[in-house]
Amino acid sequence: MDAFTRTFHKTFRTTTTTKTSSSSTTNSALPSRVPKQQNYVSDISSPLIQDEGDNKVLKLRFDVSQYAPEEIVVKTVDQKLLVHAKHEEKSDTKSVYREYNREFLLPKGVNPESIRSSLSKDGVLTVDAPLPALTAGETLIPIAHK
Repeated sequence: MDAFTRTFHKTFRTTTTTKTSSSSTTNSALPSRVPKQQNYVSDISSPLIQDEGDNKVLKLRFDVSQYAPEEIVVKTVDQKLLVHAKHEEKSDTKSVYREYNREFLLPKGVNPESIRSSLSKDGVLTVDAPLPALTAGETLIPIAHK
């Protein structure tokens, strides 16, 4: 496991809140599911580093299928990527409120201007962040000859 991958595992934070009320009944904050064994290819909430030619790209996927495209916001603040979605629905008999928040600490050197996102028809948001080139641990120092 490389340094980028170790950093990603430590910095991926998630928060999801769902509330539904009908008359006077309220269900708040559904418990989060914790997978027994993480499979990074099939687990939608796991970061994935892919090679694209000579460059590496961080690919993040988020299941926002319960939200309309206009309810989803993707932005960066300092070195954090923030994904936020909010849905409110009210009628005479029920009220539904859903909120989705994901926060991801980007690796040092990622340019926020180069980050791209796309939303598939089935509600999967994909965020691609090109990673800075890794420099080798050793550097050759030229010797000046006098």
